[in-house]
Amino acid sequence: MTDRKWLWAVLAVSVLLRVGVALYLGNMVDAPPLLTDQRSYHALGQRLLAGYGFSFDTGWYPFTPADTPTAHWSFLYSLFVATIYALFGANPLAVRLVQAVLGGLLLPWMVYRLARQSFPDRAALALVAAGLAAGYGYLVLYAATLMTETLFIILLLWSLETSLRIGQHLHSGEKVPARETLLLGLCLGLATLIRQSILPWLPVLFLWLVWQARGSQSLVRTVRALVPSGLIVLSLILPWTIRNYHVYGQFLLLNSNTGYAMYAAQHPMHGVQFSEFATAPLPEGILEDFGGNEAQMDRALLRRGIQFILDDPWRYLLLSLSRVRAYFEFWPTPDTSLLHNLGRTGSFGLSLPFMVYGLILVLRERNLRQGNALLLLFLVFYSGLHILTWAMVRYRLPVDAVCLLFAALAVQDLYGRGRSWLARRGTSGSTRVPAEH
Repeated sequence: MTDRKWLWAVLAVSVLLRVGVALYLGNMVDAPPLLTDQRSYHALGQRLLAGYGFSFDTGWYPFTPADTPTAHWSFLYSLFVATIYALFGANPLAVRLVQAVLGGLLLPWMVYRLARQSFPDRAALALVAAGLAAGYGYLVLYAATLMTETLFIILLLWSLETSLRIGQHLHSGEKVPARETLLLGLCLGLATLIRQSILPWLPVLFLWLVWQARGSQSLVRTVRALVPSGLIVLSLILPWTIRNYHVYGQFLLLNSNTGYAMYAAQHPMHGVQFSEFATAPLPEGILEDFGGNEAQMDRALLRRGIQFILDDPWRYLLLSLSRVRAYFEFWPTPDTSLLHNLGRTGSFGLSLPFMVYGLILVLRERNLRQGNALLLLFLVFYSGLHILTWAMVRYRLPVDAVCLLFAALAVQDLYGRGRSWLARRGTSGSTRVPAEH
């Protein structure tokens, strides 16, 4: 078969796996258990359809009173759920199936495109990477949930692939096509609306792009080329910033979850052993003090979280080290379900040796490829960001998706070594004894 036919076969298998899991999870909101964000997006989708806006009909985690506007959850993903509910009724299964099809098609395809961009001289590697993404257990599972992971990872991969193309233009001194900068701004902006935790990565990415232009064009020309991307990101965020100011009378860039994440993750209740599923109690009287104003509560909780660090830096260091376990966990644990244990062990647990082997191959290259340098920078920065703040296995999934490229490199290298070994064995075994006359 041609590469195109192989790719379509991979995408077909990818969709079938995700649709199968979606049907297995069914129409229950809390399936699988522990993924409680599904309740929030299901409730927000219903409230948006009923005309109540971004709010809940009862007091909601972590600090939203009933019938009070919230900015804690992704605006764009809530609208995504509400749109599907408007078309098919308030059925979680409808969201699961739509997202399973989108994730099944787009996520392996974006892994394929990123691999082609990062390893242009290894066409087969891109197909292997897409195949790994198609069957990666945790990516399959989360594609069938009412959560932001799948759409966020697709947009993130898209932004990395676009950044590599722009970086090539800058490095060679060529003019960057307007289409590329607009595309970068679009995928970064949409990714930010899905999950604002990508925001700290944006300045690092833009600095990397500026660095690519060193010696080939002026700094002014480079910045001018990248300005449209930044403006598009800001233009996508701005309506929600205006909405927040109208609702709270305070500046709140996007979502009100940064402060609580910092507060809860550094709370003294953890000691020096981070517990990712523990719920930190809110400071006494904070709801009464701020009257449900999430912009004010977000800032107050952020200050308290930072103060926890300043009060005991040594505890914070040990706590952050303990988050390495929470972030890279791949073994079965008694506090999660059988489905999670199978997904975690059968995906990251099986792939980790290949990912590490592929990373070693890349790092051993005498001249690190431009594309690989960006991917390694992302892996280190994004992982460090979560280890220093709030670490969970699902927060690692964007890193897993990128690491599948290196796993594919390992598979290709081992396959080549295996063929060479078999060829040598065949050659040595084919030596004949001369026949007698």
